[in-house]
Amino acid sequence: MFMDLARKIEYFLLKTFAKPIPHFVAKCRSLGAESQFFAISKQTHGGFPSAQTAPSRTEANPPGATCARLLRRCEMGEPSWCGLCRCPPTVLWAMSGGAADVSFTKRAAQELSRCFNGLNVRTAAKSQGTAAAASFYPGNETQHLLQCRGARVRIACHNKFKERLDIVPHARTLTELWLEPAFLTKLFKYVNPKERSVLAQVCTAWREVLYQPKFWRGLQPVLNFRDLKTSSPSLRLGIYKSLDRRAFDSLCLFGASDEDIYDLITQCPQSMANRIRQIGLRCSGITDKGLEVLLGGLPSIVQLELSGCNEVTDAGLWASLNPRIVSLTLADCINVADETVAAITQLLPSLYELNLQAYHVTDSALCFFSPRQTTSLCILRLRSCWELTNHGLLNLVHSLPNLVQLSLSGCSKISDDGVELLAENLRQLRHLDLSWCPRVSDTALESIASELSQLEELTLDRIEG
Repeated sequence: MFMDLARKIEYFLLKTFAKPIPHFVAKCRSLGAESQFFAISKQTHGGFPSAQTAPSRTEANPPGATCARLLRRCEMGEPSWCGLCRCPPTVLWAMSGGAADVSFTKRAAQELSRCFNGLNVRTAAKSQGTAAAASFYPGNETQHLLQCRGARVRIACHNKFKERLDIVPHARTLTELWLEPAFLTKLFKYVNPKERSVLAQVCTAWREVLYQPKFWRGLQPVLNFRDLKTSSPSLRLGIYKSLDRRAFDSLCLFGASDEDIYDLITQCPQSMANRIRQIGLRCSGITDKGLEVLLGGLPSIVQLELSGCNEVTDAGLWASLNPRIVSLTLADCINVADETVAAITQLLPSLYELNLQAYHVTDSALCFFSPRQTTSLCILRLRSCWELTNHGLLNLVHSLPNLVQLSLSGCSKISDDGVELLAENLRQLRHLDLSWCPRVSDTALESIASELSQLEELTLDRIEG
């Protein structure tokens, strides 16, 4: 895993500075080793229009040679353009843990003197039609350097390098680079969330950068209470504070009991409780009382998932559901039956999405849908509802004519007649799932093809046709 991280760090540096020297790459792979002196050089994009117009490199002016003024600018963290010496325009950033190489500085100064001797920068005199000599002015040096030896470097590219170099405005050593927040923010964009969780444990500086909410948007943390049962209260409190700092708005609780729910509601920061909008309970042993405490302590919940919660009953849903919920998922809860659907339709007038996997739901449950859900409910997934028949679909199409997405996966008693009924009445369907419906044949598919003109996705698996 750490080798993968090293490769990502190397890729980031290559993308930012284009061409790190080999021993710097080796330092990157070691993840933190100090270096005495190294440089990052970048050849500018668009520095020369083509390879033919680039100045030739000679032995007297090897690649990477630069002038003393350029080195001084680099030590101040400023991008510099070298158009006087015969190397391509470069940005050299020197970071030294000790003394700089004296011979390199002397060689750079000699190169500067050699380049300036006899230098005559000429520009076209358009008014007189003759070539006029232009002397070198320190205040206008950049413009003259860009014109030297035919190099055409765009100002936009110059600004781009300044922006790239600005990500490390203060770092002078490798250790300082690994602690520079601006550099780390750029770097951590190249690692996945799992790697970020590991990197956040390296040091406090890395954790401060990685705990920014933008690194965790769209993710749902999972709290495995089976592993946390033996943990101390201080450890749980630290976990809750960590989740709060990263501003998660979604949470999944695995294997939670009523005691775990009480601990979560009493210990988690109030800002976290007010922020959570999506909660999932999976393989949990909470009862109706625990569900009521959970939904009462998280007032902003709009999405609720109950999966494998066999202790929750219809009475608990009647007592816990609130009108703010717009998305509800009930799966593998053995106590879910027709009365559950009655509670949903009565208590959730703004329900937009309903996912129901229940083995004891019958046609009578679909009679509870009323015109209240006609405009709000657009996504309905009825999976593995073995007792549903074509008669139940008749109640469905009259109550919910505006459905956009419908799944009847695993409803084994649905036949061609039921599918034809859907095709004739649910004209706005865009997604239809009929997988694992063995009584559906080609006849039903003909009805779908002729009636559902807006259909975008049709899922067929394990059907007779």
